[in-house]
Amino acid sequence: MNTYARLPVSFVSGKGAYLEDSEGKRYLDGLTGLAVVGIGHANERVARALADQAGTLTHTSNLYEIPLQTKLADRLCELSGMEKVFFANSGAEANEAAIKLARLKGNQKGIKKPAVVVMDGSFHGRTMATLTATGNRKVHAGFEPLLSGFVRAPYNDVEAIQQIADNNPDVVGIFVEPVLGEGGIVIPDPEYLAKLRTVCDAHDWLFMLDEVQTGNGRTGKYFAYQHSDCMPDVVTTAKGLGNGMPIGACLARGAAAELFVPGNHGSTFGGNPLACAAGHAVLDEIEEHGLCTRAAELGERILAGLRTGLEGNNAVKEIRGLGLMLAVELNEDAPHLVEAGLAKGVLINVTQGNILRLLPPLTLTDAEADELTAKVVSLVQS
Repeated sequence: MNTYARLPVSFVSGKGAYLEDSEGKRYLDGLTGLAVVGIGHANERVARALADQAGTLTHTSNLYEIPLQTKLADRLCELSGMEKVFFANSGAEANEAAIKLARLKGNQKGIKKPAVVVMDGSFHGRTMATLTATGNRKVHAGFEPLLSGFVRAPYNDVEAIQQIADNNPDVVGIFVEPVLGEGGIVIPDPEYLAKLRTVCDAHDWLFMLDEVQTGNGRTGKYFAYQHSDCMPDVVTTAKGLGNGMPIGACLARGAAAELFVPGNHGSTFGGNPLACAAGHAVLDEIEEHGLCTRAAELGERILAGLRTGLEGNNAVKEIRGLGLMLAVELNEDAPHLVEAGLAKGVLINVTQGNILRLLPPLTLTDAEADELTAKVVSLVQS
């Protein structure tokens, strides 16, 4: 179906930070499939894990115990401080699970129309609930009526959240990205998440974080909330967890971890042996090579290079980033930069019309990071 405005290129192979198209041209991948292939294309550990598991057992369904799933849940809980995990196939599905947890909590409290606070500029997915939760009118257009049960607030505005708390007794939780991804790599004030945690504690709300894009080492910590002195009740992730293999997870702790009972939620494919084998391989790679720390180092290196290379450029409004979530915000819309990047052999993304977004692999070498920086500087200057 005509759902994608595809670019005029077809990739046939990849290795590490590079892709090769059907004409034999190589491209430095500054996007990694939208923050998915975090440990590089054709990663040998992931390839071996998938091949071995595919030759052993791919699927049994969640009617039965799945040892690889249980082990992966244990590892994710250890990394996150959470207590239980529901496995899905994507970020949108993980986010659906979080929204259902909040509604279930509200109904158990006797709230007939429980509501969740969501943020302007956010992106949570394309299902009806996650589409409605998304703070972008363009995403909503044509799909009305949207679902009820969401209250919108400006991002990085704790006072607005407090006003909602004072005036809306039906709210049962907050759902927020620690860094806005599709919204343009918007990084909130350092105390933002901790202050939201305080509001949630005061009003018995669930504090829920969408780490679909920010998780799995991308910001320099395994989860972005680990930069702050606070813990969520629910955290979702996907994308980089499978390095290209579809997998999503909704993690919870405390009372939130006990809300679901058999019959409340489920997934045919979620957490099957094949997907979990990929997840284990990704965690092994991140841990063995210290890729969270490496992402922080690479992010600082690229940011410094961009700021030096684009200093005094009147087209640039701001350069910002956290780990390997990086943005060059321009003063004017520049969608043409995506195809210009193809011509220069680099994959980038332009979101919100004027924000050049970079989500490169955590496995970049210093030389590759410098090459990416140089190509982006050249693009902006052209």
